[in-house]
Amino acid sequence: MDAAARLFYAEAVEESAVNMLTAEAVIEFETERLRLRQWRTTDRGPFAALNADPEVMAFFPSTLSHEASDALAARCAALIEARGWGFWACELKRTGEFIGFVGLHEPPAALPFSPCVEIGWRLALPFWGQGYASEAARGALAVGFEQLALSEIVSFTATINTRSRAVMSRLGMRQTGQFMHPLLADGSPLRAHCWYRLPVAQWHAQGLTRRRK
Repeated sequence: MDAAARLFYAEAVEESAVNMLTAEAVIEFETERLRLRQWRTTDRGPFAALNADPEVMAFFPSTLSHEASDALAARCAALIEARGWGFWACELKRTGEFIGFVGLHEPPAALPFSPCVEIGWRLALPFWGQGYASEAARGALAVGFEQLALSEIVSFTATINTRSRAVMSRLGMRQTGQFMHPLLADGSPLRAHCWYRLPVAQWHAQGLTRRRK
């Protein structure tokens, strides 16, 4: 969900206060059509292009400059290197084309449901509407529950972002509450947020598993 990545280019990009979950090695995985992996320097060009796209960034405070986009990519890569998981670079297995990121993150901001681990995504516009976000997110959820032994995973976005909310629902998450995002200014149409949660028991009850090649 896009709200996750918003926290990276706000001032609060410091290490999360929640550091109890660590991995011994970098986790990478595949789904039927996608590969979720560590970032490469070759990802930075297409990543900057999607971050400069007003439609992709419609529910963010602004688009990103190339410099800011590169810093975000470096931050994502550093967090994965440090703990083994995070917002993974996402590529099409068929072509090797970078299409955006999907993954897990510990939000640094003090949110009503903190501490938590959230799931988030941001894909380039040509890859919308093909089920890629849901497919990759299901794989990321499986990593969180099956490998990291999380008790629940949350997601949150601007209340008006119906597209991301629909993905959350398709993932089996349920809306739990609303809040005003502390990193967004008063009066911003994006400040009103809603959050969704998926407990591990619900994950298992729904039979949600990662389809892996």
